[in-house]
Amino acid sequence: MSPLAGHFGDHLKELRRRVSIAFAAVVLCSLTAYFFSRQLSRFLVVPLFQASPDLSSLVYTNLTEAFVSYLKISVLVGLIAAFPVMLYEVWAFVSPGLHKHEKKRALAVVFWATLLFGFGVCFAYVVVMPQALKFLMGFAGDNLQALPKLDSYLTFVVRASLAFGLSFEIPFLMVAAGKTGLAPRSYFSRQRKYFYLAILVLAFLLAAGDFVSTLLLALPLFVLYETGILVMRIFIRKTDGTGQQAKD
Repeated sequence: MSPLAGHFGDHLKELRRRVSIAFAAVVLCSLTAYFFSRQLSRFLVVPLFQASPDLSSLVYTNLTEAFVSYLKISVLVGLIAAFPVMLYEVWAFVSPGLHKHEKKRALAVVFWATLLFGFGVCFAYVVVMPQALKFLMGFAGDNLQALPKLDSYLTFVVRASLAFGLSFEIPFLMVAAGKTGLAPRSYFSRQRKYFYLAILVLAFLLAAGDFVSTLLLALPLFVLYETGILVMRIFIRKTDGTGQQAKD
């Protein structure tokens, strides 16, 4: 076997190892979340009960719905909880081929990406969900009674949290694209209308076609996009590793 083939085989083994660790982290976090699924569900329904004080419980109309809902919520929470581990495993896979200063940058990438993801999840739960639920539950009245289903509500909350967590990576990804030369600072300003259209489509898909949820997700994404442009203008003006001024 040639040295090149052996080198590729070593990389493949390392990749399998890192993927296995990331997968195991998701499984472990999901199993742990399942043991606390009742507590998690009680925590997740707090914004709903605050938005509609007259509501005291959720309903389920299928015998297996509660079990499947807890299972689904456990997997989604497992993905959120294991996100830092998955990022670390990506870093651990690429770090052997990096120089010392590049490893420091890679660790900074893992740190900021994890922090932004956490901010996105918290923003969804603390800011977006109460306002969204207050609006949606406001349609109930004398002739209209709201009976939220367990499965649909829990899926709605966790999907929104996951979507906002990933969406908060937008400024970070824009800066990364600018620093690596994939896209100059001016590119995102010039192509703003196309990215706005893409954001609307993405928000529509993540919100499963619900207009109100699409709007509630798209508006913060627009703000994040503009924040990314602003951060690029500030951050990429700094000199790069060679001491040269960054250029478009």
